[in-house]
Amino acid sequence: MFVVRPVELSDIDALETLAAVTMPGVHTLPKTREKIAASVERSIASFAAHVDIPSEESYLFVLEQQATRAIVGTAAIFASAGSNGTYFSFRNDVIQQVSRDLNISHSVHALTLCSELTAYSQLSGFYVANRGTAGLEAALLSRARLLFAVLAPHRFGDRFFVPLAGVTDKNGQSPFWEALGRKFFKMDFLEAERVIGGARNRTLIVELMPHYPVYVPLLPGDAQAAMGQIHGDGELAFSLLTEEGFEADDYVDIFDGGPILQAHKNALRTFAGSMLRRVAPFDSGLSSELPVTYAIAASNEQNFRAITVSCPPAEGTDSVFLPQEAQDALMVAPGDNVICVRI
Repeated sequence: MFVVRPVELSDIDALETLAAVTMPGVHTLPKTREKIAASVERSIASFAAHVDIPSEESYLFVLEQQATRAIVGTAAIFASAGSNGTYFSFRNDVIQQVSRDLNISHSVHALTLCSELTAYSQLSGFYVANRGTAGLEAALLSRARLLFAVLAPHRFGDRFFVPLAGVTDKNGQSPFWEALGRKFFKMDFLEAERVIGGARNRTLIVELMPHYPVYVPLLPGDAQAAMGQIHGDGELAFSLLTEEGFEADDYVDIFDGGPILQAHKNALRTFAGSMLRRVAPFDSGLSSELPVTYAIAASNEQNFRAITVSCPPAEGTDSVFLPQEAQDALMVAPGDNVICVRI
């Protein structure tokens, strides 16, 4: 069984081991021990904080294999993007150009630096080991962040977005960055990502990035082709997010041109389909109904746990019938409340 839970200080070594794996498709994951430790400490403080409105909180989760206690994945959610500044992205614009003298009117595709996603809640840092063979545990890890948001809506905004890493070549270089960002930063893509630490809210971005529209037709063909395209490592995350209800919209990442998916919470399956149910013991020998697979989260902000489990359908009753193993993993007992959503 796999369990998603809030990160703990004792997980730092395991997260450092995960970060040592080449992960070109996850630019939002801390890579150094210092930054990992800082993100863990910030998450612990966020979970412990009394929150009235979303602010600077960030919540880091780990995917734990219960049998071995091994950490095999991680994912994060930020209460308010750009909480330490302004979150920058490029907006896809269409600019109308008109010449009355020449009687010419046409549309030009342009990119405009904007801060419109600031204060949206942001999903980031999704990584699962052995993603090629990952099953329900990957869906659980991705969805657990939203289950926590269902449990604690006051901690998050009404709109969510997810930046996905864009296309890079075998050397880790981005054609979009080569055509645009390098001109202003005077450094290669990987060096820029190290300097910025995966952030998109640093002051140096607005100091260096162009404040005027960038005409897309003037970019090289490979840079244009890379816009809105996902790195191969991000296909699993993209599939899970689109199944959840996220859609690509009008924004792309300012570094690698990767897509930014967004959605109002009411359009997401986890919000629309979640059910609050009371735990009841399950006896497989007494149930005649075909089991249904749910993602289930313990209804406790400070001691959040999420698992997947097959059990009798919970839609027609006020209870969910859980085997003892599932109750133990969630740290709940009969009579406690949990949140369920079909996988």
